[in-house]
Amino acid sequence: MKNLKYLSILFLTLFNLTGCEEDNYELGPINSPTNLQVSVDIVGADDLNPYGDGSGVVNFAATANNASSYEFIINGESAGITSGGILQRTFYTVGVNTYDIVVIANGTAGSASSIALSIEVLATYEPPADLVAALTGGSSKTWKVQSEVQNHFGLGPPGGLNPCEWYGAGPEEKTGTGTYDDRWIISIDGTINHVTNGTIFGRTAQVHADLGDNGTGSTDGADILNYEYADYTEGWVITDPGQVSINLTGNAFFTYYTGGSHVYEIWDYNENELYLRTLDGAGEFTWWTILVAE
Repeated sequence: MKNLKYLSILFLTLFNLTGCEEDNYELGPINSPTNLQVSVDIVGADDLNPYGDGSGVVNFAATANNASSYEFIINGESAGITSGGILQRTFYTVGVNTYDIVVIANGTAGSASSIALSIEVLATYEPPADLVAALTGGSSKTWKVQSEVQNHFGLGPPGGLNPCEWYGAGPEEKTGTGTYDDRWIISIDGTINHVTNGTIFGRTAQVHADLGDNGTGSTDGADILNYEYADYTEGWVITDPGQVSINLTGNAFFTYYTGGSHVYEIWDYNENELYLRTLDGAGEFTWWTILVAE
């Protein structure tokens, strides 16, 4: 009994010595972004055309020291977050219009710096009536991925002209990734409602950079499957900066999240099908997809 008593005292002593130690955590250095600079290129602007060539296309480039991402806010609404500081935006309100821009450089631990500016842009383009009718059905129309056909989704080289030149998905190949149950409701009032049914499919690097790493989804190579993302509503507009395109606002996208400009060139279309392509945010691939009216 005496030995047990001494052992108990020894155990309690050790417990007190180890159990009362405080955990010490050290945060890394908080580096706030500095030297934020923004360059603005209004496409076609010169001495004779100070507001651009009428396409409404503007290229923004932001740089800063210690910045991990950049957010662009246009007239009080977020136009997207990008890790590279590059944003292309098409302004479509006809005539010369003034837009207020705020660019925020995000650093560590919530630190940030910002800069504000105003630009004047000319827009003259009006989309073909038959294209608007095809997209919206005159009011609103619901679209989905045409998963039952070969090459409904794929990729090729930047600027490539051959659909799915490097890879094309077979019929129903991407079942279970979080894209085939998505629906896009395109309305004539300029809104697009993306019904995600809770999850999306995308490029892991671009999803995490633009939408955040929320700890969901599984990875398959460079892809992220079933990343949790709620339904949302954004805007759309048709432009023609050399190729008739659908421009989506914010982080809206079709089929597979690639980041980038969120501009989808309309390669071909009819009342029931849309053939689209876009360049990803890393500038690595041109991504192709086919949507079909539901």
